[in-house]
Amino acid sequence: MDLKKLGVSEQFLWPRRKVLSGFGLGVGVSVIVLALLFLNNSLGGRVIEPMFQGFQSLRANSSSMDSDKALVNNASEVPVGVLEKTHLGNSSEQLKNGSALCEEGRVIRNETKNHTEEDNVSISSSEEHGILIERNNNTTIGNFTSGYEKCDIFDGKWVRDYSKPYYPGGSCPYVDESFNCHLNKRPDDEYLKWKWQPNGCDIPSLNATDFLERLRGKKLVFVGDSLNRNMWESLVCILRHSVRNKKRVYEISGRTEFKKKGVYAFRFEDYQCSIDFVASPFLVRESSFKGSNGSFETLRIDLMDLSTSMYHDADIIVFNTGHWWTHEKTSKGEDYYQEGNYVHPRLKVLEAYKRALTTWAKWVDNNIDSNRTQVFFRGYSVTHFKGGQWNSGGQCHKETEPIFNNTYLGKYPSKMRAFDHILKEMKTPVTYLNISRLTDYRKDGHPSVYRMQYKTEEEQIAAVGSQDCSHWCLPGVPDTWNELLYASLLKSKWGK
Repeated sequence: MDLKKLGVSEQFLWPRRKVLSGFGLGVGVSVIVLALLFLNNSLGGRVIEPMFQGFQSLRANSSSMDSDKALVNNASEVPVGVLEKTHLGNSSEQLKNGSALCEEGRVIRNETKNHTEEDNVSISSSEEHGILIERNNNTTIGNFTSGYEKCDIFDGKWVRDYSKPYYPGGSCPYVDESFNCHLNKRPDDEYLKWKWQPNGCDIPSLNATDFLERLRGKKLVFVGDSLNRNMWESLVCILRHSVRNKKRVYEISGRTEFKKKGVYAFRFEDYQCSIDFVASPFLVRESSFKGSNGSFETLRIDLMDLSTSMYHDADIIVFNTGHWWTHEKTSKGEDYYQEGNYVHPRLKVLEAYKRALTTWAKWVDNNIDSNRTQVFFRGYSVTHFKGGQWNSGGQCHKETEPIFNNTYLGKYPSKMRAFDHILKEMKTPVTYLNISRLTDYRKDGHPSVYRMQYKTEEEQIAAVGSQDCSHWCLPGVPDTWNELLYASLLKSKWGK
């Protein structure tokens, strides 16, 4: 029958044609799919799977983006603080633009390229403590996060760190008994679970093997007082722990006690390098003067100590002086400071310190070849005596955590202000390890009563009145000083 003759329009015919065409197309596609499935089974699944990899990858990326978005949204919902609510500093720590970037510091994953393992950073929140940054892994790094060169690595905060110290407590035989809190049975170890975090950048963990490679065939010397000896022992132990054959690390004269004045040198045989300590608490010369009333001790603030011949040719020198300037004789300044044949009847200790540092600066400028030798000056390490001083019953044995509130920190030491002024006048480049504020937080890190072992309970009770709140337990805070020394060397591209 001719539908057109019956008055059926062309438009009425289109749906029928579409149905027939769709039905034919469906049958064709079904045949193709069945053929592909049969071919896929016969070839062990190598036909279909590659076709869907792009879809799986796209789905994974989408899930990752959703997860990251959720993390940022969650982070923006919690109050931001570091360590405790009271430790807010003078910066407003707020998350900006939905990213984990704070004015005072960054909550970031370490983005450096040469990681040996992933640097895990977790953020936990509570109403009382805000955000607590926890680092679980030591990461060996050969370069830095972006902007590191412009970052002040000495401006920062202490954050929780549950990774192991660079060397286990009690593992290094070269730690002085008075620094060996583990051996002396300090009952807590929370003081080991903090890491220095600069504001605005990350610093690398100290890669001991890399440090030794950079020191190959060279000499590093610490010159100064017993706080520099604290730092020297720390570095010896960090580097020794990475050496497989410990017998190939030794003090060249066989000594294991380092408290007496003198020169001590640790040889790392596999690297043909040495790490030395020269005891010179003032840097300038201790002397004597014959007066009408006999001979008496003086300090020649116009002459360097006689030990300069032991380190003038070193590849790295780390100087310090400060703590001996607080002792009674130096602080009083009566008939003690000498220049030429003149002994000052009275000279203020800060003025004497300035003149001594000026003598040191002139010696460095005249005797150090800056093309060969890198010079550092480590700043004043803050003490935490409470209720007295080191010789008058000062205590710190009940301290188990750092200072969290910046209002309890001291002012920048006047001796370091004097050093800043002298440093600006020097011709030789000197890197200032400004650890004063860093140490000011750490009232928990001193040996206190755990500076020796006690045979009786009576001895331990008596020790409460004679504590060490100047030096530091090892492992402990000086490990961070060496971490910053290493970071400074990398920053200057020294050794490679």
